[in-house]
Amino acid sequence: MKADVIKLDGGTAGSVELSEDLFGLEPRADILHRVVRWQRNNAQAGTHKVKTRSETSYSTKKIYRQKGTGGARHGDRNAPIFRKGGIYKGPTPRSHGHDLPKKFRKLGLRHALSAKAAAGELVVIDTAALDTPKTSALAKQVRELGWKRALIIDGASVDENFAKAARNIEGLDVLPTMGANVYDILKRDILVITKAGVEALEARLK
Repeated sequence: MKADVIKLDGGTAGSVELSEDLFGLEPRADILHRVVRWQRNNAQAGTHKVKTRSETSYSTKKIYRQKGTGGARHGDRNAPIFRKGGIYKGPTPRSHGHDLPKKFRKLGLRHALSAKAAAGELVVIDTAALDTPKTSALAKQVRELGWKRALIIDGASVDENFAKAARNIEGLDVLPTMGANVYDILKRDILVITKAGVEALEARLK
């Protein structure tokens, strides 16, 4: 499939051939869901923690005699039934991550690219490079192109001036090819890929 290539100033720069294996698949929501869930679970800190009855700060002295009170039998104030007592079976630090085969992760990335192409939210640009790291100049170009929430994927590395200019623009993310992932692609309204990025993605996902 062919796609038109534009420049940052809005001019045309010919066309590029996009691989059907990457951009022409029928997007499957179940595959995208599994990959996004794997990403978000791996990113979860898992540092939640509560105190058990052995960690709360009350005395362990028996609070009243065992028999004759007419009430329930208790050993100390750390029991979960009391206010500020220990928590029973509460969360403890753990990893929320789980495994997902590398082939499936690659398949998810292909379906994410295809989903953007099918929705008409894929833009191919010639290069993502600037002579000077001027945020105002890049912000004007992005505004004129109509990119409100966009992810730009470049080749093996991102131009330093372009990265510096883009990092202060709200809603604009820039990633090298190896940083391309399903969650970030689906989160943005527009996916912008440079010609170098297209070649690198095809090499990575072949």
